[in-house]
Amino acid sequence: MVDPSLFKSLPLPLMPKGRIPTEHEEQRAFVSIFRKGFRPVRIFAIPNGGKRGKAEAGRLKAEGVSPGVPDLFVPEWLLWIEFKRQKKGTVSKEQKEWHEYLTAIGHSVKICKGAEDAREIVLNFVKEMEDLK
Repeated sequence: MVDPSLFKSLPLPLMPKGRIPTEHEEQRAFVSIFRKGFRPVRIFAIPNGGKRGKAEAGRLKAEGVSPGVPDLFVPEWLLWIEFKRQKKGTVSKEQKEWHEYLTAIGHSVKICKGAEDAREIVLNFVKEMEDLK
């Protein structure tokens, strides 16, 4: 298992001053420290969100894009991470349904409000995994 002390000590990339960071900015900061702190554990994004035109949305839906799938996945840990803004993010009906499904099949889903919250939640998750061994 990877030692989480490096992940805990890494500084988050600078966030904008004077406003709440966007979900994108928070997720980008978190992924940056995750990839440095938990090598060689892999994490990847699920590009379900964003604004698209009808044609592009139709193509992506035909390819299998599904509303509500969590933002990030850590395959080695069967861990899904749903990112929200620090103070404003809420979980949609589709997201709740996906979270229930993933939990029912034995995966873990964590809802994180910002990069710092995600760091703490992942550190607790790793500790729980270690305690189960």
